[in-house]
Amino acid sequence: MSTTTYPYNEGGYTLYSNPCCPYAQRAVRALNAANIPYSIETIDLKNKPSWFHLVNPQLKVPALRTPDGTILIESLVITEYIADQFPEAHLLSSDAIERAQLRLFIELFKTRFIPNIYNVLKSANEKEGKQSKQALLDGIRDIGKELDIQWSRKSGKGGPFWNGDKWGYVEIVTSSFIGNLVPLKHYCAFTVPDTE
Repeated sequence: MSTTTYPYNEGGYTLYSNPCCPYAQRAVRALNAANIPYSIETIDLKNKPSWFHLVNPQLKVPALRTPDGTILIESLVITEYIADQFPEAHLLSSDAIERAQLRLFIELFKTRFIPNIYNVLKSANEKEGKQSKQALLDGIRDIGKELDIQWSRKSGKGGPFWNGDKWGYVEIVTSSFIGNLVPLKHYCAFTVPDTE
């Protein structure tokens, strides 16, 4: 490992990450799904190393240093780079329409699921909690409807993943957040009804 100004794997990929961050988990999942060897530098989010601003001036994880020394930030950018750089992993379709549909779904997930999870957790009172839970349920319903549409398309192949039987980009960028439903059940008594 070279440490001229900050630690990185000379000639390889280095991921700056934290296992508790769902955004950083996207990058880990993408690298693993594409079977790319990489080293990892775990960043303590409460006590960031003094050199971390050299990697990412925004001081956020994930960040990925490529073998040529380029540093990429933002989880969706990193995940799409990996999918493009390693097409043999089949994380993204090469069809422009399918990629556009996928991006629309990710946008729906980003706006209707992710913020509503955190709104439920941050609810200050019962009324706010009830409204946040309803907004999350509505978002889950919208996502379910879009999945039904995708699975009826040729590329969806009937599910259970975005591309039918193949884990890919959509699962990589959504699974970390879907896992957040577990603490919602524990801390906020939130459950998704079986009937919907």
